Amino acid sequence: MLPQTVEKRLFQMDLASQALQASSLIVVPTGLGKTVIALMVLLARMDKGKVLFLAPTKPLVDQHASFLQRVLRDRDAVVMMTGERTPESRMELWSRGYIVVSTPQVIENDLLSRRIDLAEVSLIIFDEAHRAVGGYAYVYIADRYRREAKSPLVLGITASPGSQSEKIAEICSNLGIERIQTRTESDPDVALFVHERDIEWVKLVVPRELLAIRASIEEILQIRIDDLNRLGASPLRINIKSSKKELLGLQASLMSSARVSANKSTFAAISLLAEILKLYHAVELAETQGPDALARYFQRLEGESLSRSGSKASRRIMQDPRFRQVMVALADLKVEHPKPAAARRIILEQIEANPDSRIMVFTNYRDTATSLLQFLRGESAIRAVRFVGQASRDRDEGLSQKKQAEILQKFRAGEFNVLIATSVGEEGIDIPATDLVLFYEPVPSEIRSIQRKGRTGRARAGRVMVLMAKGTRDEAYYWISERKEKTMNRQIRDMSGDVLPRPEEGRPCRTQIEEEAALSEADAPSHAGRKRGEQIGDWAEGQRKEAEEREAGREEHIKGEAGGTAAESSSESPGSVFVDYRERDMAKLLESMGLEVTLRNLEVGDYVISERVAVERKTAQDFVASIIDPQRNLFRQMADLARTYDRPILILEGRDFYGTQMSQGAMASVAVDYGVPIIPAENQDETARIIALLVRREKKEGREPKAHGHKTARTLKEQQEYLISAIPSVGPRVARNLLRHFGSIERVMIASEEELKGVALVGPKIAERIRELVGGEYKG
Repeated sequence: MLPQTVEKRLFQMDLASQALQASSLIVVPTGLGKTVIALMVLLARMDKGKVLFLAPTKPLVDQHASFLQRVLRDRDAVVMMTGERTPESRMELWSRGYIVVSTPQVIENDLLSRRIDLAEVSLIIFDEAHRAVGGYAYVYIADRYRREAKSPLVLGITASPGSQSEKIAEICSNLGIERIQTRTESDPDVALFVHERDIEWVKLVVPRELLAIRASIEEILQIRIDDLNRLGASPLRINIKSSKKELLGLQASLMSSARVSANKSTFAAISLLAEILKLYHAVELAETQGPDALARYFQRLEGESLSRSGSKASRRIMQDPRFRQVMVALADLKVEHPKPAAARRIILEQIEANPDSRIMVFTNYRDTATSLLQFLRGESAIRAVRFVGQASRDRDEGLSQKKQAEILQKFRAGEFNVLIATSVGEEGIDIPATDLVLFYEPVPSEIRSIQRKGRTGRARAGRVMVLMAKGTRDEAYYWISERKEKTMNRQIRDMSGDVLPRPEEGRPCRTQIEEEAALSEADAPSHAGRKRGEQIGDWAEGQRKEAEEREAGREEHIKGEAGGTAAESSSESPGSVFVDYRERDMAKLLESMGLEVTLRNLEVGDYVISERVAVERKTAQDFVASIIDPQRNLFRQMADLARTYDRPILILEGRDFYGTQMSQGAMASVAVDYGVPIIPAENQDETARIIALLVRREKKEGREPKAHGHKTARTLKEQQEYLISAIPSVGPRVARNLLRHFGSIERVMIASEEELKGVALVGPKIAERIRELVGGEYKG
């Protein structure tokens, strides 16, 4: 490591020493050098193999890679892998890099595509480790690492793992964590490095006229809540004060009930709840964001209600005359929410006090970020920029990863002095000179609140200011996050007596905080006459030597266990399958069943079992959409599947296929006209079992997956049949009859309804449908 590049702090070395003894979750407040702790562990493990450093966003990946290249002697040892690179170039980077910095999605894709493996990886660092829950890519990568690595070690780093002990336990279990270590700003060895951070909240009075708009929306909301409660289909009675979390939980519960035993009251409850959630959001915008944000939301609801593919809930809301009256009242409103003016005043005061200030404004909504940016543009002292995620939605264009990095660099350099950010700016971004963090609204999440506050007070004293609209959910959200943060700190401290099972061997996860006292001062490297980089490098060398004996013992243990493992590995594989990229979740499930899974960009089918068998999988929602949506034409997909593979199969997953005449007709056409067998499956797990069974059958007969590289090239005759068969209700057999009878597509199209009915298999309905399609006026 290069000298004089990193400041040595004893508490960081203590934590790193413990992290080298067992897979650890390190919880340290933002701005206290979690990345430096990761660097120390990394240096001590590099001689044992490749190091993988994961971070959830591209700006964080850029930041970590730049830091490592700046402090390490061998800059070329550090490589950065992102989705912007081709798979081939990522394979080359993986093979030559000693330290790979990447987003987890890229690593997950490359693992599933069998471009890389983790056998030689000696350490994985999971930055923002609190994300390791549910189906996030960290969970899959950690599981593969435990199964593949010869000498695995995991380091998770976060400022905020959450306030629920169950969630902390889940993170530990998912990552294979054996112990939790933490420091707080009040710990003696940390307090020296903590910069003062003043937290103030600014209470604002919402105008009466805007509160009246809110009350009108709440009246409409209350009617739907009463209707929902009267249905009796809901396991939970809700009220106007129910939280969004409760409403979303209820929605999940009702959806689950509908899949098991669908009935009219359940579906009616689901529909009502969709309206309730939209109205709930409108209330929140009215009281915490103001008339501009609410008006834009109403415009989106109206757009959805007019769109053929739009939300039925939006349509029903727009048809309510009471809601129309609210829209008229909002359009006539002459008052503003007090937050924009308060934000401008606070920003100008900060710049006047320190013209070189950097200010971050956090808001939950892109619309607010846009309107606040426009509101601030009249002030010459304010050089503001908007910082949002990559996704584009509702004519709001997202920022590419390259543009995000460019904006952050300009903010650090002072070209911009105000960064207006949504949640994408919360995690891990290191801008040491941020003087003020302004919450445009509080957030009820302790994780997000901690992340936001941590953007200031990193290199010097900073301020946090929170705008709160009095008498609104702003106040509730603020106190919820404060309470959760205190609970989180207590939970982390109290988990010393808990036992969390490790997923690999059922061994306990040792969560004793500061278990076995960390390095004493006497054991720490000497200060005298040493440069910072040399000190940490020497310390890491000492840690490597100390770890050799532990690793040697571990390797002997692994060798002792290898008998059974070798026997298992030598047993015949259950088979392999090609899976389309869009089926990533199913790919992980199939892999967990022992199949060799390879992700491919499949033009035809979702799963290729062998050179003759391919499977298309559709859920109820997919199936109905592919019947209606010409871009996802079911019959075109079935024609391609049947033409490309000798044994095509369609798996229909779920129970909601069979109730409508349209679905029944489509299934009949798939089976009869296209010759594609249909296999029903209850859920995703059953689909996986069916695919695994198909793989085993084909393997037993010596057949391996072979993806046909593209949709088969069509002759003129095939193209003509294909075009006519794409007409709804017209399959391949009817298409051939029509073309034989009339001789060309042109003559089919100009034929009268009576002439069409003269063709075998063409009845009145098909003839009418063809004439409607050909002669109907386009209303786009």
